[in-house]
This record gives sequence, C-alpha cells and structure tokens, in this order.
Amino acid sequence: MSSSTIREQTAAPHEFPVVPDDHWVERLHDGSYVLIRQLRQEDRAREIEFIRRLSPDSRRARFLSEFREPSPALVDQMMTVDGDRSAAFVALVHDDGTLREIGISRYGATSEPDTGECAISVADDWQRRGLGTILMRRAMGMALRHGYRRMISLDAASNDTMHHFTHRLGFSRCTDPDDGTQVIHSIDLVGA
Repeated sequence: MSSSTIREQTAAPHEFPVVPDDHWVERLHDGSYVLIRQLRQEDRAREIEFIRRLSPDSRRARFLSEFREPSPALVDQMMTVDGDRSAAFVALVHDDGTLREIGISRYGATSEPDTGECAISVADDWQRRGLGTILMRRAMGMALRHGYRRMISLDAASNDTMHHFTHRLGFSRCTDPDDGTQVIHSIDLVGA
C-alpha cells in the first residue's frame, strides 16, 4: 500500500472525505491504524462475530432490542448493501493473523425522498478513539454523492452516548412522534 493511502483524518466536521477505490488506512486518536473498506459478501462471518462480541448494552443500543445470537434474517439484512441506495463501511484490524471487524457504519434508503437512515456500531474495546467519527463521515459522504440530502438515525431516547456523538457531528435531535422511547437524529448533508 502506498504512503498516499495512509493518512490521518484531518477533515473539518463539515467536510466529507473522498472514498478511495478499494480500501484505505486511518490513524485513530490513540495512534493505532485500522483498515477501512466497503462491506463485502466475504465479510459475513466477520459481521456475525462482530455482533456476537458486542456487549449486551452495545447490541441493545445498535439494534434497539436484546438478543444473544444474531438471527440469519438479521445477518442477511446487515449484509444487503448495493453501494448506491445502501452502503456500509467496515473497519478491520489484524488479530492473531486474522482480520477482525471492529466497527461498521451504514446507510439505507427510507420512504422519504432523498433521505437515508444511518447506523453505526464500534466494538466496545475500540470506542472513544475516533473510529465512529471516521466511519460515519464516510457513510455520510457516500450518501451525499449518491443523491441523499438528509440523514437520520433512530435511537433509544436513553442512549446518551449516541446523543453526544451525533451532536458533535452536527445532527439535531427530536422525539420520535410514533414512539416516545425513541429519538430521531437528523442532519442536512448539503449544509453540513
């Protein structure tokens, strides 16, 4: 890999990075490096293991439900991306000679025109290093390039971590009119 593909995330909060052709390496706040690329079908086993390794609190925050084992239907849903109406970026590290998934961001179309719903999850032992911000900016940037003008995220109202994270990225927050236990974070990608 050339040195030009290894770069530190230096974009201002309102700038979206360009997505390189295949993969790239990012340096996190603690100095560690992670490989990032779009999710591929060959990542299915990694995605299952990633979901299994999340703490119960992290799984509940991400999926708004409790379970111990991801169902085949859930895994199928997580693996279904087309790179246009939906996309996912996976962060990988070497762990005893094997690539291990440590984070993922994604977006998909909603019923509202030009609006995508996004989600993010970072392994418990990799949180608070800047990985979530890098992954979410990639997803937002690709969504914008594919015609999305607005991004939303549905989260539990009690998820303070997500509230602080989305606030730092410029999202606004309101109570879900259909479910008072949830909030909707939203951002205008064009003005971000």
